[in-house]
Amino acid sequence: MACKFHALMPNPVLHRRLRLALTGLALALAFAAPARAERADRLQKINIAADHDGQIDVQKQVVVYNGNVVITQGTMVIRAARIEVRQSPSGYYNAIAFGAPNKPATFRQKRDGVDEYFEGEADRLEYDGKANTVRFVKSAQLRQLRGATPASQINGNLITYDATTEKMTVSGGAAPTAANPGGRVSAVLTPREGSEAAAEIAAAASAAASAPLKLSPALGASAPAARDKR
Repeated sequence: MACKFHALMPNPVLHRRLRLALTGLALALAFAAPARAERADRLQKINIAADHDGQIDVQKQVVVYNGNVVITQGTMVIRAARIEVRQSPSGYYNAIAFGAPNKPATFRQKRDGVDEYFEGEADRLEYDGKANTVRFVKSAQLRQLRGATPASQINGNLITYDATTEKMTVSGGAAPTAANPGGRVSAVLTPREGSEAAAEIAAAASAAASAPLKLSPALGASAPAARDKR
């Protein structure tokens, strides 16, 4: 059977989608590590605190909380100006958290067995208790912290975080916005703690910090000229 190969003309839209898909895969692999988010969190009770009483919308089967709302479930903490909570027929809870102007909704959760956390923010957070996922929607940002030190960070228009597997996907905006010009995704990645690369970077930083200060050649050359003028 004869095979024919046809050259493909460049397709900017296809190229961008492929680039975003590969970026998402790379970020998922970069963030993946043996430790996991606290496995027991999704089995804990959900506690909700807010400045105002909850309002029940019977038609939508949702309870709405307003004013500095805080949801906790084990080590997971979500903070927002407004949160809508629903319970599915199977008994799992879903929540949508909305930020206020210039104050996004925030998320934080500890990783299992290590002093590390995932924390992030977006204009809207969508928590699915059954799937154990969080969607960060619009002006989204997700960081991995080692103690209080940022280790890695991703930014985009939409980030989906699976707390069970600690895998995530990120996509840019469909159109440029003030917060995300060009609809691009971005990332800052650092080597895994304890790895050879991390040790080499730490050694280089230590050497740079302890290096003696040297007189700039330009300053040394200009000093006699300055004295001659006097």
